[in-house]
Amino acid sequence: MEIKPVPTRDGFGEELVALGKINPDMVVISGDLEDATRAEYFKKEFPKRFFNLGIAEADVIGTAAGLSTQGFVPFATSFAVFLTNRAYDMIRMDVCYNNRNVKIVCSHGGVTVGEDGASAQCLEDFAIMRVLPHMKVICPADYIEAKKATRAITNTIGPVYMRTSRAPFPVITKQEDAFVIGKANILRPGIHATVIACGVMVSEALSAAEKLIPEGIDLRVVNMHTIKPIDVEGIINSAKETNAIVTAEEHQLAGGLGSAVAEVLGQHFPCPLEMVGVKDTFGESGSPAQLMAHYGLKDINIIEAVKKVISRKKIASSLRSSQ
Repeated sequence: MEIKPVPTRDGFGEELVALGKINPDMVVISGDLEDATRAEYFKKEFPKRFFNLGIAEADVIGTAAGLSTQGFVPFATSFAVFLTNRAYDMIRMDVCYNNRNVKIVCSHGGVTVGEDGASAQCLEDFAIMRVLPHMKVICPADYIEAKKATRAITNTIGPVYMRTSRAPFPVITKQEDAFVIGKANILRPGIHATVIACGVMVSEALSAAEKLIPEGIDLRVVNMHTIKPIDVEGIINSAKETNAIVTAEEHQLAGGLGSAVAEVLGQHFPCPLEMVGVKDTFGESGSPAQLMAHYGLKDINIIEAVKKVISRKKIASSLRSSQ
């Protein structure tokens, strides 16, 4: 039975409650947006372990870091653009420098925030979070994976940043699929090229793969739910086996998933690479669907990138043959 699209924030909120029932040390701190992040699910179940500090993102992070020193497992929650941008210094010094066991989970990442516009659409969170020592960076592909990721980060010691969605994403993973931080999942095998995607772009990549079948292109789709630590071995294997890589992310091209993949390829196995993402611009107001199309984040854009990277692969192969 097909499951209707669900925001990944819902999976996070539901799993928070399930974990809170078995872990009395879990606490949640909100920047006055618990309804939007779905931290309110935890608030209703465990009001004594929930703290709303208001619109004071620095305090949210500082309090989370302090609680972690006393053995608690704090979840700091707000919109991605508010916690990662406004409280960056506190994340850097209070959490990462001290390697504190703090989980920063933010909703409303990317342009699928929609009508709230540029001031609420975070398109740089992967870049600024992954550069911090000790920080892990995760972006689940759907509701089911968001639940698994929430459980995994709760059981992982150290700082973690996880982005969740406001808009409903298609449910494309299965309950039985493994979720291991730092280990990508191949959702579709293929031999002609590989798309490495995260978040909503995983479903767009799967759609692109289906549309390319009539053209004789067999596309591999990899769900890179962990941007840091990146799955180096998985990237190298896909590069060796298809020799053509496309990355797809709902994030600026600079510094995000595409950059992380490029770093791996440049050091270990250079091959043709194309990137699909936001091209050095801010977002704007519009529906999620309108904005995905406007910023080139649809399956058609992945298809264009796949054809380009395959063409580059063929040119590179012919050049080697002529030498």
